[in-house]
Amino acid sequence: MDMLNKLKSTVSTTVSQLSGVLPGNPVTREYEVGKLIGSAGPDLLWKIFSGYKKSTKQEASIFVLEKKLLEKYSKKDRDQLVEVLRRGIAQLTRLRHPQVLTVQHPVEESRESLAFATEPVFASLANVLGCHENINPVPQQLRNHKLFEVEIKYGLQQLIEGLIFLHNDVKLLHCNICPESIVVNQQGAFKIFGFDFCTSSQDPTSKLWPVREPDPELSHVSQPNLDYLAPELGRNHRRHGNGANTIGCGASADMYSLGCVIVSIYQNGKSPWQMDGDVECFYRHAGSHSQSLQRMEGVPPDLVDHVRSLLHPTPEQRPDAHQLVKISWFDDVGVKTLNYLDSLFQWDNLQKSQFFKGLPQILPRLPERVCLHRVMPCLAKEFVNPSMVPFILPCSLHIAQEASKENYVAHILPHLRPVMKMQEPVQILLIFMQRMELLLQKTPPEDVKSDVLPMIYRALEAEAAPQIQELCLSVIPSFASLIDYPAMKNALMPRIKKLCLLPSGQLSVRVNCLICIGKLLDNVDKWLVLDDILPMLPAIPSKDPAVVMAVLGVYKMALEHPRLGIPKEVIATQIVPFLFPLLVEPGLSLTQFRALVSTIKEMLAKVEEEQKSKLESVAALQEEQRTALGNLALNDSSSQNSTASGGASTASSANNSAVSQQIDALFSQLSTSSETTKVKQTTAATPAMASSNVVANSRIDSGIVAPAIAMPKSGMMSLRSAPNSTPTTWNNNNVNGTRANTTAANKDPVSSMIHSNLSAMGGMGGIRPANQWAPPSQAVPSPAWNHNPAAAPIQQPQMRMMATPLVPQNQQFTQQNPMMTVMMPQSTFSQPISPMAPTTPAAFRPLARSDIDDLLS
Repeated sequence: MDMLNKLKSTVSTTVSQLSGVLPGNPVTREYEVGKLIGSAGPDLLWKIFSGYKKSTKQEASIFVLEKKLLEKYSKKDRDQLVEVLRRGIAQLTRLRHPQVLTVQHPVEESRESLAFATEPVFASLANVLGCHENINPVPQQLRNHKLFEVEIKYGLQQLIEGLIFLHNDVKLLHCNICPESIVVNQQGAFKIFGFDFCTSSQDPTSKLWPVREPDPELSHVSQPNLDYLAPELGRNHRRHGNGANTIGCGASADMYSLGCVIVSIYQNGKSPWQMDGDVECFYRHAGSHSQSLQRMEGVPPDLVDHVRSLLHPTPEQRPDAHQLVKISWFDDVGVKTLNYLDSLFQWDNLQKSQFFKGLPQILPRLPERVCLHRVMPCLAKEFVNPSMVPFILPCSLHIAQEASKENYVAHILPHLRPVMKMQEPVQILLIFMQRMELLLQKTPPEDVKSDVLPMIYRALEAEAAPQIQELCLSVIPSFASLIDYPAMKNALMPRIKKLCLLPSGQLSVRVNCLICIGKLLDNVDKWLVLDDILPMLPAIPSKDPAVVMAVLGVYKMALEHPRLGIPKEVIATQIVPFLFPLLVEPGLSLTQFRALVSTIKEMLAKVEEEQKSKLESVAALQEEQRTALGNLALNDSSSQNSTASGGASTASSANNSAVSQQIDALFSQLSTSSETTKVKQTTAATPAMASSNVVANSRIDSGIVAPAIAMPKSGMMSLRSAPNSTPTTWNNNNVNGTRANTTAANKDPVSSMIHSNLSAMGGMGGIRPANQWAPPSQAVPSPAWNHNPAAAPIQQPQMRMMATPLVPQNQQFTQQNPMMTVMMPQSTFSQPISPMAPTTPAAFRPLARSDIDDLLS
């Protein structure tokens, strides 16, 4: 929030400053004014704003002088100062030189201000050295800004060349060389500015210029900076009335000022002499004999002697500009490189190519700021020459590698965008492919999609040179992780497939396509492999051994990939049928054949293992299901039988002991049909056996029991309840199914039921009920007890009973169904069962002991 408030305050301050100064100035008609970036001129009165020309969008800087800042001076000083500044800008506008600040729009005056437009600048040298007067707030780029050694050397050399131009070509003496009159542009070059007190020579052959001495009656802002002024301008001071003398000075006066600037640069903006604008102090200093500067803290040792010579009190002892520019201190490879870049337009293509070939070895010695703001703009100017781009591009990409991402986007990417669209010469694409990882790392995602990836797609087109395609395919895997998946699936992979399936494609390109696809498997998903890549391999229009091995490599990588893999169905139905015919290709060598056979065997082993495992799992699952269903049915039957028997554990144990006795008695009865005593024993054993049979054979109609063969309606019978629960004995030896000789008062309803069933089955004697009868004491009373003998058959709920033959299992019954279902009520019999008409059953053998054991088991 504090940052937003600070930004808001900055914008508001800038808007308020401009709204009060520039609305009436004609400069605003053609230029859009931005934020405040610096100040320059006498007492730093000129405010420097960033901006651009409205018609061409060309970047510019706008210098503004607010007249309200001059209110602190007298009217005479104000008028004189405005006239001096206006004359200095007019002189600057007439000059054209690389080391002189270029004016784009002449000075314009309004009631509130003076303004003019120049080339884009960074700030004045005074601002760079830490003097921030008339700048509020101070821009971020000016805070803690330090000049590098190569920048100082190159800047001073530019100043010297500018003075050579003024002294020799224009015949002009500047008379105010100081940090406030030197401007640093955006490329870091030093530009001469502030021609407010310059003077020209009327005699072309003369080496002297008429210069006025400082006037104590004028304000210090209306005169040159006394801290940097040559002493000869005050040494012969004579007063004539109210004015100052005009004396002749040579070019050495500007060289003295240059020496003072050098000292100021190395001493953080402090001038060697501190006059504080006092003219009398300057006169005393100029007339003294100890003018030599003894202390030069920070000045390089190689430069100290040259600075002392520049600050020599005698003008004749000072070196001129031609001599100073040739000193060994300027013999620096970085300075020479920057000078060469300034003169590129003078060289032919051969000389330029030789220079650019050696430039990558020099760039590491230059600071990043110099490379970005000084070297890169010079290189960008040569991008208009396509034949030079292959030589310039490696240098530009080297600078991009060392720059931060923010600086790359701001200062390098705008110059590279037009180059990315070039298709000739082919070396441009080659260089970009080699440095593609760098581009993808530092280029924003939106610019990658709009500029970088289209360049890759163009390299994969069929019209591109084969060497470009091969190089592009070889470098794509190195930056595949930086490409988002939609671009990989919808744009990159289809082009690689198309290039691989091209009938007229070269063998090396096709092989490189397959190799590239194999390396890209780590960056795609399983579905893209199964849907696009694997179906494409059999469609390749070539069976060359190199292609076969490349295809085999793709299969093997996909098969062994821990994340992808190939399903056994695809192997069995698509891959193996495609690979088998390749075994007899005549061009395969023995090594290639063995590799192919090994891969096929590996695939078959995978299919065998997975299919075998699947079948074993299915079989085990089916067995578990059958076991679970059987256990579930047994548990359900046991729980229902426990309910029918009363659920008492004591009764179950008693019944088990009684069963064994009653089985013996029943067996004796079946084997001896003429003994009546055996009949009684069998009759006595019947209730207990019924209880045992209930546990073994009861099937409740609950939806879970095993299916039984349904009886036809003729085999169904309704049993009425009998009041007498005494069992009726029956003779198992009576093969005709007739009842045993018993008294009418001692009838067994269960025996009657069995006899009736035997009669109905027509000869299927020797059967037992599917659900045994329970003892009368354990019968569950029916809630719908019917005491009426003439009542209708008992209605639902009903119990289903199955009659199981006691004959051997392999005996065939052709006339009757071996199973029968008898509907019977849940309640005990309350009425005697009506005797049924006897039928003649088929012959059957008597029950053996083994049959009884099977029955109980």
